[in-house]
Amino acid sequence: MARPPRSPPAPAAAATHVVLLRGVNVGGKNRLPMKELVALLQAAGGEEVRTYIQSGNAVLKASAAVARRLPADLEGRIEARLGLRVPVILRTAQELHRVAARHPFSEGAVEPRLLHVAFLADAPEAAAVKALDPLRSPPDRFVVRGREVYLWFPNGSARSRLTTDYLDRTLGTTSTWRNWRTVQELTALLAG
Repeated sequence: MARPPRSPPAPAAAATHVVLLRGVNVGGKNRLPMKELVALLQAAGGEEVRTYIQSGNAVLKASAAVARRLPADLEGRIEARLGLRVPVILRTAQELHRVAARHPFSEGAVEPRLLHVAFLADAPEAAAVKALDPLRSPPDRFVVRGREVYLWFPNGSARSRLTTDYLDRTLGTTSTWRNWRTVQELTALLAG
């Protein structure tokens, strides 16, 4: 008796991801309209793409295969189409929820506008984390947890010596920063 043919495996379900671009805006330097970003993300395989504010934040669904190649793919598409070199960092919905739930400086009377998160492209080596100077910019404070650096700027971030360049150079990776309000809004966007 012949066996019936097997059905092909079902495609892997798409998971929700957050795409974070560094250094883009709708006007001036590194101009990238969000409508253009949506089109580029869709061309890279993203589905149900939604953006938040005009500074390179998007939520989308993507298969594991698309998600693995998405940062490099999107960087290449942006450069080819617009001539911009823009770092792209990706987090799963679960990863962003964990970030939103554990900012070490969010307790008490800390104003959310004084809190930031630096999302790192890669987890830094332990020696690189140790090389960060906790006294570089008092009274500012930071904590490195995995692929995030949580920052508190009691006097605001404008004059801090804890900068993107300093973190990237010391940790040997690329980062993009978001203020705490944006992290919270992106988390809410994941639910909607």
